[in-house]
Amino acid sequence: MASLEWQHILFASYEGVLSTQSQQMIGYPFGSVVPFCLDNQGQVVILISELAQHTKNLKADAKCSLIMMAEGDDIQSAARLTVIGDAEPVNRDEVDVIAARYYRYFPQSQDFHRVHDFSFWRIKPVKYRYIGGFGQIHWLQPHPISSPFSAEVEQDMIQHMNEDHADTFLDYCRLVQVTVPAHADLTMVSLNPMGFHLRMNKRIVFVPFPEVVSTPAQVRAVLIALLKQARSLNTESLV
Repeated sequence: MASLEWQHILFASYEGVLSTQSQQMIGYPFGSVVPFCLDNQGQVVILISELAQHTKNLKADAKCSLIMMAEGDDIQSAARLTVIGDAEPVNRDEVDVIAARYYRYFPQSQDFHRVHDFSFWRIKPVKYRYIGGFGQIHWLQPHPISSPFSAEVEQDMIQHMNEDHADTFLDYCRLVQVTVPAHADLTMVSLNPMGFHLRMNKRIVFVPFPEVVSTPAQVRAVLIALLKQARSLNTESLV
């Protein structure tokens, strides 16, 4: 059970606190908030400026950690996951695929790696620390958690949803009790075995699947089931 819970946090999250080894204050960790997405291997990808403290720190010492948290009213009881690992620049031959994925989440940063002095880095996990609540504390060894969908297959499914089924996104948001402002722009930006992300203006909303999926056919079946559930709840609320 813990395995699915920590993977759920990993796949659901899109922001966290990155801590690196400070080169200005030797011996002290330096932490700050960063947005991120996952690559197709389930590894954290960040986009950082050459002038950023994190970049300078990582070039000197690749060891770092990134903590992400599940949403909740109580920060102490909310589940959280720390990724401990070594950061490395994304290889040039991977940049286009990584950039396409990252900018779907964060279009306000579009082409920063081209027109500004930014670059993509990924964190190669060495260990995970999962805290799910009282008595649910685990050190976890990294193991393959790659998405069963290639970048091309994921992109095709996302494009299909955005072009042909964008009218369902409001229902999915209601299902996870997210209030959608009038005239909000809703766009699907990712789809993984645990669920999918919708971008609502500058906010990212995660809609979890009731079960892990591994094929496009399973994705379709789960999306239909969730839509029926969402519209059923909406109908009940009007009665």
